[in-house]
Amino acid sequence: MTLNAQMETSLEKLEQSDTLDVLQIVIEEFCHLFAVDHMIYHWVDSAGDQYGCGTYSDAWRDRYIEQNYLRIDPVVIGCYQRFHPVDWKRLDWSSKAARVFQAEAIEYGVGNQGFSVPIRGPNGQFALFTVSHTCDDATWAKFTETHRRALILIAHAFNQKALEFEPDRQPEQACGLSPREVDSMTLLAMGYSRAQVAETLSISEHTLRVYIESARFKLGAMNTTHAVARAMSRGLIVV
Repeated sequence: MTLNAQMETSLEKLEQSDTLDVLQIVIEEFCHLFAVDHMIYHWVDSAGDQYGCGTYSDAWRDRYIEQNYLRIDPVVIGCYQRFHPVDWKRLDWSSKAARVFQAEAIEYGVGNQGFSVPIRGPNGQFALFTVSHTCDDATWAKFTETHRRALILIAHAFNQKALEFEPDRQPEQACGLSPREVDSMTLLAMGYSRAQVAETLSISEHTLRVYIESARFKLGAMNTTHAVARAMSRGLIVV
């Protein structure tokens, strides 16, 4: 069975699941499928409650909580400030506390390489999907280049399923953007370039620019990044 076929099987299992336990089963399947050390999905819902599933060891999870590493973790801090997926090497590891944290994470088997997808949902929901591994830079660069889009897709599939389990979830706010404006903003929020968005939507970059400017005007945004942020914060797009 090809990688894509196996992905489809696991995604279908995730989509049809009706318990949180299935998220753990499926993330382990994906971890094995992509032959990486770890995959993690972690969300904070609108009430501030947290849930995680993944393959980090219990020892590392307990150590992370015990040391309150959430306050200094460059992955969490960096991704909270971003909308686009990021390779860990692009994050700020310059402080002594961050370097000590990184060394301890590697000691616990987290891996020296990582790729994280920040996800923002309605009503202040924030989530992270992370893949980590132990290998050299060239091997990791090839892996992320090959699988970037698949990992983004998986990240959002997990988040969509997780949102279904959020207590007292409110219906999504009525959208003042057109369907094409929603599509354009969503793909930009997922990290696509303008050229990739235009190709995906089968439109010209000029037409795409019209949709983006229209959305920006409706949202009262100063620029495209500001428009994406406002659309997500208002629940107009979910990525």
